[in-house]
Amino acid sequence: MIIWLNGAFGAGKTTVAHELLHLLPGSTLYDPELVAAGLRAMLPKERLAHVDEVQDLPSWRRLVVDTGAALLAELPGPLIAPMTLLEQEYRDEIFGGFAARRIPVQHFLLHVEETFLRGRIDQRAAVDGDAVRGWCLGHLPRYGAALPWLTADAHTLETSRLTPRQTAELLAEGVRTGAGTCQIVQTPAPSAETLAAGVLFFDDEDRVLLVDPTYKPGWEFPGGVVEAGEPPARAAVREVAEELGLHLTREPALLIIDWEPPSPPRFGGLRLLFDGGRLAPDRMRDLLLPGAELRGWRFAAQEEAERLLSPGRFARLRWALRARAEGRPLNLEAGVPVGG
Repeated sequence: MIIWLNGAFGAGKTTVAHELLHLLPGSTLYDPELVAAGLRAMLPKERLAHVDEVQDLPSWRRLVVDTGAALLAELPGPLIAPMTLLEQEYRDEIFGGFAARRIPVQHFLLHVEETFLRGRIDQRAAVDGDAVRGWCLGHLPRYGAALPWLTADAHTLETSRLTPRQTAELLAEGVRTGAGTCQIVQTPAPSAETLAAGVLFFDDEDRVLLVDPTYKPGWEFPGGVVEAGEPPARAAVREVAEELGLHLTREPALLIIDWEPPSPPRFGGLRLLFDGGRLAPDRMRDLLLPGAELRGWRFAAQEEAERLLSPGRFARLRWALRARAEGRPLNLEAGVPVGG
């Protein structure tokens, strides 16, 4: 198990983590900052210059999961990870990666009122220097902007007037009662190419329905991986029923088939998109969201979809819209049509 201690820079997460070690037998401190330090030492400065901070590197997020899993193979656990995560997409990627490895996560937010927080930052700067003060204070606006999703996702502890020991005691009780448990249910990471089927639904303005998964970054089309021996169109029908409560009366028509090439660590595979047609307003009101898988849904025009989707997914959407307009499916490779 991972006990993830989140909060503003300077909130005292690492100090509390050391106190918590004494209250949870068998626990181990797992500091993802050490992963970041390793990447800073190994990556060329030209690569690091392209990101604002190490968390922006996909390799850091992958290594945080892989290192945690490797430690739990050696140790009984739990691992206590004091690390600020202010980007919800990074949270989704990391916690989803743990879920795919069947590693549960309890997410705690150690919240400190700003007046008290600035005092703690000043105390830390007296030891570590003004550069630390500038770093911590510079991230306060981002922390404030992240609070709505943080408080909704994590079990929040108000620690402004608590000592590290008192905070650790509250955390230990929260761990015992299962507070902050992430409900992500994720299939194991693929070990070979996969076949996935998605469905495009539209509203009366021809905007496309997108969903926001809790277990990976970015927005996506409703759908999922086709199970062994399952017809793809039937898998698409099953997935939208499970995800959104939408029950299609017939198997939808194919719009595109796209071969996604391997791109380590991803294996790639075939990606199919089907036409779910236009949703009437009464059916939209019936849309359901399984909280463990999807955070939200929205209809998006093409321009908005380009901002929400990854480049590969958006390329599929563009060609799927073309196929829908022309009334014939298209065969793609890496998002580009092939053949006649």
